[in-house]
Amino acid sequence: MASRRGSKQREAILRILQNTDIHPTADWIYEQVRKVIPNISLGTVYRNLNLLKDEGLIREVTIHGSSSARYDANLEPHYHFICLKCNSVYDLPIRENSLNLETFLAGRNFKVKFTKLDIFGLCDKCLIDESN
Repeated sequence: MASRRGSKQREAILRILQNTDIHPTADWIYEQVRKVIPNISLGTVYRNLNLLKDEGLIREVTIHGSSSARYDANLEPHYHFICLKCNSVYDLPIRENSLNLETFLAGRNFKVKFTKLDIFGLCDKCLIDESN
């Protein structure tokens, strides 16, 4: 019975992550999943996030300068834009030839497993706020 309960919790957490693009923290996920499973604990959310990450169903996004990890269910290759003012994280799709790894790795005997690129700046909302 405990494994079934864990599966229900994991499925709820995964569903929440798949239905958002804000790269939420565990605390945000906890608040959302409590609407569906009121008696879930924050520790259970963290354990299930780690299991989902280990199963390759989500990614943990660490942001330089932030103490809270974010989570992402978008497993397609993409980069992130992080706003330095509001800390929002936006997905940036990888376009053909946007990062030419062959150029970077010329003359090296490396095997690339994945890439991670974070771009920092001000998002459109913060730019508007800053200009007012």
